[in-house]
Amino acid sequence: MKEIILKYGCNPNQNPASIYMRDGSDLPIKVLNGKPGYINFLDALNSWQLVKALKQATGLAAAASFKHVSPAGAALGIKLSSQLKKAYFVDDIDGIDESPIASAYARARGADRLCSYGDWIALSDTCDETTAKIIFREVSDGIIAPDFSPEALQILKEKRKGAYSVIQIDPDYQPVKEETRDVFGITMAQRYNDSLINESVLNNIVTNNKNLSQSAKNDLILALITLKYTQSNSVCFVKDGQVIGNGAGQQSRVHCTRLAGGKSDLWHMRQHPRVLALNFVDDIKRAERDNAIDSFLSPNAETLLKDGKWESLFKEKPVFLTVKEHEEWMAKLTDVALGSDAFFPFSDNIDRAKQSGVKYIAQPGGSIRDDLVIEACNKYDMVMAFTGIRLFHH
Repeated sequence: MKEIILKYGCNPNQNPASIYMRDGSDLPIKVLNGKPGYINFLDALNSWQLVKALKQATGLAAAASFKHVSPAGAALGIKLSSQLKKAYFVDDIDGIDESPIASAYARARGADRLCSYGDWIALSDTCDETTAKIIFREVSDGIIAPDFSPEALQILKEKRKGAYSVIQIDPDYQPVKEETRDVFGITMAQRYNDSLINESVLNNIVTNNKNLSQSAKNDLILALITLKYTQSNSVCFVKDGQVIGNGAGQQSRVHCTRLAGGKSDLWHMRQHPRVLALNFVDDIKRAERDNAIDSFLSPNAETLLKDGKWESLFKEKPVFLTVKEHEEWMAKLTDVALGSDAFFPFSDNIDRAKQSGVKYIAQPGGSIRDDLVIEACNKYDMVMAFTGIRLFHH
């Protein structure tokens, strides 16, 4: 297929819209179901690059959950603990332990369920039946993968009353070296960002602590590759092979760190035994349940879930967490990895990162205040590598 006509562009007034290859060649994609739109394809093509790069760098299956051209979640195909299965609401999915790609997507979707609502999905490997079963019951716009098992494709074709978008991409496709973009009728051109991110970018460790385990290296690589396809400015927090907080598109770097850190804290708090034991009313919708958990963990929980409100969500009035209980649980969040798409201009980013259990950092370096940032890392016994690679994405 050489051209796909779209319903409209980013907005309904931006019509006509289509996708095609500038050189007139066939597109490296096939639409197997549904009718993807302009924004869907932006998410699909960005998210595919992310999961493909993760698979190449780590050798592990990878998945991403995209919203508005940035990842809400990204993860590697590592088995989930029973605690995470329950927190991600996949403890009833048979076969998830035997499917790395299903585990990867469960992690990518589960880390920030509010932001993943209505996501676009990318898988590095064939979408199998187990993964399709997870996807089927979530609110999602579409998926891109190199292949689909017959059983998975049938399940996905039944989603959204048959309108769910399914795209198959040629995994061997390579883009041309120069990419162009038209803005306000003016064409800009640049080299395609083909910088490789692997363990070699972590060799320049500038802190006193230089102990970087293999799992920490994988987490930092995951953070950096996620940042490569996240709207800048951006900071990414990773724990045990999955993004747990992504702060995207902020004008100030410390706001990126605060945003990502806040999401990481929420991810950790959602695993608190009191949260896992919440007794929801029968037949509550998945989105309503996610919002209820968010309200329960809010500093204003007692107001948001006051008498007359909680009854529509829970079978019994929840016992709210005290400040002390919150602090005690947060103290258990440790060994978090952090990546930044550009240098940290001030050490306040390190102070905020410490609050969310950050132990490992990868950033380009090059600030006039690098010495102060390194000093802050040394104070907290962190490990920090200067990659020398900026990862802006716009």
